[in-house]
Amino acid sequence: MAAKTVAENVAKPASQSTAPRTADDEWTAEERAAMKDRANEVKAAKRSSKATPADAEAEVLAKIAEFDDADRALAELVHTIVRTNAPQLTCRLWYGQPAYAKDGKVLCFFQPAAKFKTRYATLGFSDVAALDDGTMWPASYALTKLDAEDEKRIAELLKQAAR
Repeated sequence: MAAKTVAENVAKPASQSTAPRTADDEWTAEERAAMKDRANEVKAAKRSSKATPADAEAEVLAKIAEFDDADRALAELVHTIVRTNAPQLTCRLWYGQPAYAKDGKVLCFFQPAAKFKTRYATLGFSDVAALDDGTMWPASYALTKLDAEDEKRIAELLKQAAR
């Protein structure tokens, strides 16, 4: 009789299923939609290598126009702040969200509240952003509305991040 392997001798907990997990078990509908958006963005980028920055910005603005009123108002304002304070960043969609890139890499993005059914929209920064401040710093911000002070703070963050 052949000896059992270590894996065969390890008992599985009774609650652990032996059936393979599916994407439906692990991802919400919103997360699956975001992944599909990203896959489509990658395919589109490969197909249209002749797209101009103006085309990319038009695509972002079209996506923003699809948002509900509250998310659209915030996204439009964030877009204006980005274009005014960091005009060197390029617009693009990223997981179906408006994003702004530096040297082809996403630096920051706007996530509408409706995207994942959260109570606030998010302005997020990737690791490309030069926001380092000691050993810990914020990388995303909850947005419910923006006043003049908030706009000024976002402008400062963008200028720092895009260095």
